[in-house]
Amino acid sequence: MKKLIFLFVFLSFVAVKASAQFTITNTSTITIAELRTGDWPLQLQRIVKHNDTIYLLTFRDKQYPNTHNLSTLKFGNLAQLRYLEQGLSYLMTADDGTEATYKGFSIKRTDDKSVNRKVKKKIPKFTLICTDEGDVTDIQASEADNLVKAIKSL
Repeated sequence: MKKLIFLFVFLSFVAVKASAQFTITNTSTITIAELRTGDWPLQLQRIVKHNDTIYLLTFRDKQYPNTHNLSTLKFGNLAQLRYLEQGLSYLMTADDGTEATYKGFSIKRTDDKSVNRKVKKKIPKFTLICTDEGDVTDIQASEADNLVKAIKSL
């Protein structure tokens, strides 16, 4: 009789434990904008898990040119992602050296002089710095424009 009670308790424990190991989650990852591919990728993704939606900006950290170190900047909701869009939109019209600083990241505009010295056209570049991890990447003007358009369409 003791064996039968022990077996019943043991099997009920195993059944409860086994059901917790196999949980089905409804997760989807959607690429909103793939701005760069290859060795130096830059893409914006939306990840939906149950009722939660987060946004990830994935890029290669330029501080490590010899290793393929991919970094992500996480935005908890669309309102946080809009700060990136607003910062890039402002910096597109700002002067060289202007910086937009937010809670988890900062963006700085730097103007590179053109290779053609006769024209001396300034080409803007935006440096994204994650304040928590210290990851850094450069975003070209055309990539920034496409990123702003992609965020505005959400």
